[in-house]
Order: sequence, then structure tokens, then C-alpha cells
Amino acid sequence: MESEELSKSNVSKNLKNYIQVGLGLLLFIFSIDLLTVAMGAINDTVANEILLATRNPFISLFIGLLVTALIQSSSTVTASIVAIVASGNMTLQQAVPMVLGANIGTTLTSTLVSFSFIMKKKEFRRALSAGILHDLFNILSVIILLPLEIYFGFLSKIAVQIASLFATDDAFEGPIVYNKIFTRPLTQWITDHISIPFVTMILAVFLVFGGIKVLSSTMYKTFVLDNFNRINDLIFKKSGLSFIYGTFFTALVQSSTVTTSLVVPLVANRKVSLAKSFPFIVGANLGTTITAVIASVYKTEAAIALAIVHILFNGFGALIFLPFPRLRNIPVQIARFMGKSAVKNRVIGFAYILLTFFIIPFLLIFFSRD
Repeated sequence: MESEELSKSNVSKNLKNYIQVGLGLLLFIFSIDLLTVAMGAINDTVANEILLATRNPFISLFIGLLVTALIQSSSTVTASIVAIVASGNMTLQQAVPMVLGANIGTTLTSTLVSFSFIMKKKEFRRALSAGILHDLFNILSVIILLPLEIYFGFLSKIAVQIASLFATDDAFEGPIVYNKIFTRPLTQWITDHISIPFVTMILAVFLVFGGIKVLSSTMYKTFVLDNFNRINDLIFKKSGLSFIYGTFFTALVQSSTVTTSLVVPLVANRKVSLAKSFPFIVGANLGTTITAVIASVYKTEAAIALAIVHILFNGFGALIFLPFPRLRNIPVQIARFMGKSAVKNRVIGFAYILLTFFIIPFLLIFFSRD
């Protein structure tokens, strides 16, 4: 009798979670459509200011990094950038560095999680190393791939070629039909009643953030939490398997910060070694690109290309480091060294956060001014 009641309770709980997932997805798709329309309605002066601000790739990189560090959601930032590109207020080439910056900014969370172990020396050393490992992978990937993008259009050119398979032009008259019926009537009604595009844009950004938060929490509770705890011992046994699990779990919750923050306590408590956590973290980085893909579904070829850039960046980063043990060991060793140094002097940990996420980006902007 008790087991029957428990079973009914679980079914009811799961049904509620599934409904919340569906509502979260609807809210997300609607908010992206609203943001696209709002950005398209913004006057030329504001559009020109956006274009001028993102003309310098280093400034664009910093904007992505800072905004993501502040709101702690690269999914929200990248989805919003996709909408801005779709509206025509930003080119694909201008948006690429911003997406790469968002990839770095999102790693702040896992580093901050490590500071919960600051009162325990050994645990703090391992936890900080795990948190910094996520940062290092993205920073090293940006150092390698951003110059290739700036000088040769490496990522954007490949992305445009792939995007052309889905859309033949910016009017989106391709194999996938631009479905305006789905969310556009409600979007149009809101934009008609809110006559100030900037207010609509702010509302849309909040809705994007809310949609992702609903999706992230419900997906995590429904699909990830029990499975992660159940197969924890299996996840980190093989690098390839760890990478796949990292990708899969993060794609479900649409937040690499959630899944990588789960890894930090495991490394701190010696349940997983730092080296074995690295493929999972790299997989998490790839999995978080699903948000940009969803955001680009009903948009222009340029917006689809930007979502593909996000996938390519994280994919190439994985291909550079994971297959080669010596290269894979570089971020692990740097992270280990940083963890040891921070234990000797706790100020180093705080200095690292300030330098990486604030001071160095500001200096880059200062020295890269026209």
C-alpha cells in the first residue's frame, strides 16, 4: 500500500516537472522572439552605438565576459546575442568574441563554489584547482582560437558554410520554415502595447533569464540529480565516457555552471581526481551550447551561424586538448599549481578572480582602444 502511494506520488511529481519543463521551454522561445523584435525596433542611434562598441574584438570579448560574470548565466547571454544578431543590429563577426567572452565569464561560479572549502586547507586546494580548471580550459581555448577568428575568420566562415545548409539567405527561405505563427502574435501584441523598444528589450532579457532558470532547475531535478548520484562512480572511469556524460547532463540543464559546480565538491573530497574531472568539464562546455541552438531555430542564417560558432569553439577546444595527454595535462598542472599557491596564501585565490574577471579585461580594453 505504501509503495503504491509512493509510486503515485513520484508519477505526480514527475508530471509536474514535465509540465514545468514544457512551460520553461515555451517561455524561453517566446522571450527570444520578443528580444529579436525589440532589438529590430531599436532606433538607428542605439544600433550604431552597439555596432561601435562591438567593433573592437577585445571590447566585445570583455562585454561577454563581464555580463556573464555578473548574471552568472552564459546561456542567457549567448541566447540574447543570437537574438541581437537575428535582429540585424550586430554582425556575426562582431558577435563571435562576445560569445567567447561569455564562455570565460560563466566559469566564475565553479571557482566561487571552491571558496566554500576555504577553512579546510587540503579540501580547498583540490576544490580551487577544480574550479580554476574550468576557467583555464576556456581561457586557453580563447587564446588559441580568437586570433584565428580575428585574422582569418576561422570560426565564422566554417559556421556560415554549415548554416547555409539550413537557410539559403537571411530571409530564411530554406529547408526549415520560419514559423511566425508559433510566438509572433503574442510578441507583436506586446510590442504594440509597449511603445518603447528599450523597455521591451529589458523585459525580454528578464524573460530569457527566467525561462532558462525554470528550464535549468526542472531539468536538473527531473533528469540529472538522481542519475548523477546513481552513476557517479561510472561517470569518471573513462575519459570518453566522462566527456559524453558532461555533454549530456549539461545539455539537459542548459547550464555548465550547474554541472561543473557539482564536480568541485567531488574533487575536494577526493571522490574524483582532478585529471579525471577534466573531460567532464570539457563535455559540460560543449553541452551548454544547446541553448544557443534552441534560440536560433526560428531566426536568420546569421543567428544559426552564431549558434554553430558556439558549438565549433567548444568542439575545437575539446579536440585540441582531450586526445593528447601532454596537452590535456597543461591546464591540469596549472590548476594544481594555482591550488597549492592559494593554500599557502589565501589572498592569491581572491587576486586570481579579480585579475581574471575584471582587471585584465579592463587593461585589454585600455590598450586596445582606437
